[in-house]
Amino acid sequence: MAHDRHPQAVRLGTGVTVSYVAQGDGSGVPVVLLHAWGESLGCFDRLLPLLPATIHVVAMDQRGHGQADKPTDGYTLVDLADDVAAFMDAVGLASAVLVGSSSGGYVAQQVAIGSPKRVSGLVLVESPRSLRGRPAFADDVDRLTDPIDRAWVKASLEWFPRFHDIPDWYVEDRVDDGVRMPANVWRKVLTGLCTAVPPTETGTITAPTLIIWGARDELLLRDDQERLAAAIPGSRLIVYHDTGHLVLWEQPERMAGDLTDFVQGLSA
Repeated sequence: MAHDRHPQAVRLGTGVTVSYVAQGDGSGVPVVLLHAWGESLGCFDRLLPLLPATIHVVAMDQRGHGQADKPTDGYTLVDLADDVAAFMDAVGLASAVLVGSSSGGYVAQQVAIGSPKRVSGLVLVESPRSLRGRPAFADDVDRLTDPIDRAWVKASLEWFPRFHDIPDWYVEDRVDDGVRMPANVWRKVLTGLCTAVPPTETGTITAPTLIIWGARDELLLRDDQERLAAAIPGSRLIVYHDTGHLVLWEQPERMAGDLTDFVQGLSA
């Protein structure tokens, strides 16, 4: 572990207790960070130190992940989005820029559709336009049993090729994230994501939006990202070359710069 963060806990109006960390000037622009399926707020440990104190950043564990409650049910995309709005209520944020990594960006899109006044901006990092269907690795997930095998989690991270050096401690922390999730949560979150109606098919996102995509991503292809950008009026797509699906893991410095520029541009 290369950090000493001590998350706080808050009980949401949806009945779930989640953990979170916050930093920066409380009067600054609020930014809420949403991690991917199978991860935790710890995935932002390399990004957070790179953000200026003028931004009020809050990273939360989503239900079933990290140190959050792990109920038996409540893992639809709408459930996860409702938790984000309830979390903002609990920590006193009327609106915020939502930054979602991978499936966290799918959740962010749903919040922007369901609670548009709560979202002052969106940064979608390797976020899908649609997750409909059954991914190739779903069979592996269906076979999971408790306790989760650490070797399986480590192997599952190889689904996504890496093109930059990533510290060993960071990868090990992500393995810890996966081991901490019960098998039924692994399955139910994936099912909830893959059976949801894509948010951009149910309404129009009106929040200013930045889309970040790695050109060597084998999971989300450029056509997917261009369709996502086309579905969000006025959005901007930035391509990170020599980067795969794990943009947050591989390019925290560049992502911090682009996020900071985007947030500062909203108040300019």
